[in-house]
Amino acid sequence: MTVLDEILAGVREDLAARQARTPLELLKERAARQPRALDPMPALADSDAISVIAEVKRQSPSKGRLAEIPDPAALATEYEAGGAAVISVLTEGRRFGGSLEDLKAVRAAVEIPVLRKDFIVTSYQLWEARAYGADLVLLMVNALDDNALVSLVERTVSLGMTPLVEAHTKSEVARALRAGAKLIGVNTRNMRTLSVDRSTYERVAAAIPPGIVKVAESGVRGSHDVLEFARVGADAVLVGEVLATSPDPRHAVAEFVSAASHPSLRAVRQ
Repeated sequence: MTVLDEILAGVREDLAARQARTPLELLKERAARQPRALDPMPALADSDAISVIAEVKRQSPSKGRLAEIPDPAALATEYEAGGAAVISVLTEGRRFGGSLEDLKAVRAAVEIPVLRKDFIVTSYQLWEARAYGADLVLLMVNALDDNALVSLVERTVSLGMTPLVEAHTKSEVARALRAGAKLIGVNTRNMRTLSVDRSTYERVAAAIPPGIVKVAESGVRGSHDVLEFARVGADAVLVGEVLATSPDPRHAVAEFVSAASHPSLRAVRQ
């Protein structure tokens, strides 16, 4: 069994427990009371710079505990003040230490779009995301068959949210495109082995056609990585560990934003 298989098994167990506690109809009522979801695409598709998606991340399967983050809303506020375009909130509990309450707190604290980052396998989780204020959701191609992927992309859009469809290979990019993805993330971390290969982005993103917004995920350690991902076509970078562990997250985000908007990149991107 791979690491991803183990994570998904735990996700399904926890999901069953939440479904037993909270009927779908109650989630739908909560979702109906939410303001309209924010559209992240104008900021993420900006041709003058690449955007920074800053992540609230307590722990990971590869590194274990990263940061306590007793107040995710306060951290998200610092990210927003530093210039982040989107806040990503990990809501998986067993391996990442997140929760839907984190998502709710962050949504109430910031004015920019918020991404629910989790291992989504059913539409119930999409209703959860909307009920707790998410504007985007992560859908992982390697965790879903084609029918499920198409269904979840369509349901996400019908709920007013934006699906960020994550791929690790060119064949997964093809599946994402067939499912209707307009925003594709290329994860340089292999979720079956947890190893990171930054060259994965350029190789896989080459299969993404113009007009699709591209996000580089994992492996961003500093401004030099932002510059490199920008030079090979990324429209946005998702940054987690290095921001969550920074003693000054606002300044850390600002440095990434500054690198992402460097004048030398404009000629490359246009």
